[in-house]
Amino acid sequence: MAEHFPGIAKIEYEGPGSKNPLSFKHYNADEVVLGKTMEDHMRFSVCYWHTMQGLGQDMFGVNTMSRSFHIASDPIRAAEQTMEAAFEFFQKLGVKYWCFHDRDISPEAGSLADTNRNLDHIVDLADSLQNDTGIKTLWGTACLFVNPRYMAGAATNPSPEIFAYGAAQIKKAIEVTHRLNGEGYVFWGGREGYDTLLNTDMKQEADQLARMLHMAVDFKKSIGFEGQFYIEPKPQEPTKHQYDYDCQSCHAFLLEYGLENDFQLNIEANHATLSGHTFHHELEYAGARGLLGSVDANRGDYLIGWDTDQFPTDIYDTTMAMLTILKYGGFKAGGLNFDAKLRRQSTDLEDLFHAHIGGMDAFARGLKTAAKIMEDGVLEGKLTERYAGWSGDLGQSIITGRASLEDLEAHALESGEPEKSSGRQEMLENILNEYI
Repeated sequence: MAEHFPGIAKIEYEGPGSKNPLSFKHYNADEVVLGKTMEDHMRFSVCYWHTMQGLGQDMFGVNTMSRSFHIASDPIRAAEQTMEAAFEFFQKLGVKYWCFHDRDISPEAGSLADTNRNLDHIVDLADSLQNDTGIKTLWGTACLFVNPRYMAGAATNPSPEIFAYGAAQIKKAIEVTHRLNGEGYVFWGGREGYDTLLNTDMKQEADQLARMLHMAVDFKKSIGFEGQFYIEPKPQEPTKHQYDYDCQSCHAFLLEYGLENDFQLNIEANHATLSGHTFHHELEYAGARGLLGSVDANRGDYLIGWDTDQFPTDIYDTTMAMLTILKYGGFKAGGLNFDAKLRRQSTDLEDLFHAHIGGMDAFARGLKTAAKIMEDGVLEGKLTERYAGWSGDLGQSIITGRASLEDLEAHALESGEPEKSSGRQEMLENILNEYI
């Protein structure tokens, strides 16, 4: 098998003092933090679409990069070479997981049957490479947004014929994820939304989306696939409005259609900010409701209003993220997937390593900082103190439902004006700065 990343050895941990840019300064896979290795805490994954297929294109310009493994006599040989290159990259980087869309790894053909045969062939290769390397599938998904047939969505399309075609593609994608022993499967509604309400029946489309998800749950059970199903919230882009807008709207949707026991959320940092929330907010909302499943680890640019999918390098963001992930028990089937792409001007193969090293080091620093904060109890103690009144008689009578409005009126009349207490935001921010 040809070497696709020549001159680059396996990336090793060399510590904070190292000046080698192709080494980890903070991510030490075997280092134990709060009783688990860093590797087990974060379960890093590489996304196939940006890392292996991304070539620097954007809505204003064509490719700026070229990859030798894309060049072959036919599309299937190119797909084989790209898969081989991917596993070389995974091994040299030292990750144990990868994620994919069906159409990332295998091209479409003239018919769905031929497309499926192509996909089976490439999945056979991926399965062999997984067995040879010990690298696993974190999750798979179907690309239901690139082909023109899905210009008005897949599950929410006004045409039942296109709905059926999307259903067939989802079925196949779940099958191959199951064949690869995937630990999950993500539903990302890239075009499940609308551009104008003049031609949109929102209730009809929501019902269609729920029907598709119920069919997927039934199929999952029929084939014995035990991987976790996820919905990935995103507010817009490319549509004006997507139905999976944020964690809260996804939660409401799951509750309305009786799907809350079958799905968790795959939360992306850049999607959080596009919806007007922080990454930390979305993680906290999901965690508090038992929906925190997996994370697409990236970031956006606060001055740019689209999904820039940059690699995560902000230590504040990674620290706050790991505080919440640890708080809710860590990952079970999910992990930190680098759904991030090189900048348009970062054209060399080596840049792929620099980008992932930076993201892994940033989350390693976030993990260690979050663990120290939790061990010292500095934030937890302040939070307990702020809400202490709710453990008293009055607070418990309200929480347990014993108190009525009449009871609380009587209490307020007898007790008079309640005391205020400071939230001490600035002090807490200073404490966080001390740890970082």
